Amino acid sequence: MNEKWAGNAACRGLDPAVFYPVTEDEAEIAKAICADCPVVEPCLEHAITNREKNGVWGGATERERLRIIRRRRRIRAQVSGLAS
Repeated sequence: MNEKWAGNAACRGLDPAVFYPVTEDEAEIAKAICADCPVVEPCLEHAITNREKNGVWGGATERERLRIIRRRRRIRAQVSGLAS
């Protein structure tokens, strides 16, 4: 990953295992770190754009990122329907 924002990430230098929890419940530690991260938004967008399948990215688990993607699709469809 050559994203410039990654150098400013709160997770930089931390144990990556924290960000790859086995269960959704175990993701709370990673999410707490992300909550104070100055680059949480570009991190989340990176994960969504690149379809990161595992881990907590931008404060969101895989399941949460899928919900975000679905919500964005619905909004785009609604906006397209209004423009027609």
